[in-house]
Amino acid sequence: MQNNDQQSPGETSPQGQQGEPSAIHTELGNAQARVAELEGINAELLETVLREKAELENQRRRLHRDLEQARRFANEKLLNELLPVYDGLESGLAVEGGDLASMREGINLTLKALLKVAENHGMSQIDPLGQPLDPERHHAVSMVDAPGSAPGTVVSVLQKGYVLNDRLLRPALVAVAKD
Repeated sequence: MQNNDQQSPGETSPQGQQGEPSAIHTELGNAQARVAELEGINAELLETVLREKAELENQRRRLHRDLEQARRFANEKLLNELLPVYDGLESGLAVEGGDLASMREGINLTLKALLKVAENHGMSQIDPLGQPLDPERHHAVSMVDAPGSAPGTVVSVLQKGYVLNDRLLRPALVAVAKD
């Protein structure tokens, strides 16, 4: 027997997927609608990503600007506290004449004000007179005979040392009692 049914190229065979042309068009329409929907979602996501990227860039710029401002004006508080010390030194230098005792008193008051400002900002003096030598905080520049002092004890401070928030800024230069 011969099969006289002829198929056109776009139609499906009875053994394959059966479907009417209207069902194929419906599926195609649904697929096209889904593609359009996904393209819309993709466009929204792209716009969101671009907005977020721009926002991150703006935040980075603001942070950079704020850090630069903080760096430039970090010492403002310290310098404002130093202004009275400068004023005291200038007024002391402006005095013509005067006795040595009052000048010493003025310099001593200015030094105390300066040390107070330094302490307010975490700096402290190292004055190790009479203490055992601490090689991490003291730098021995000489050893001297010192009757009545234990060997290795600081007997003279040539230059005081300074510490900033437990970090050594400058060791104290000291003379130590000989063994």
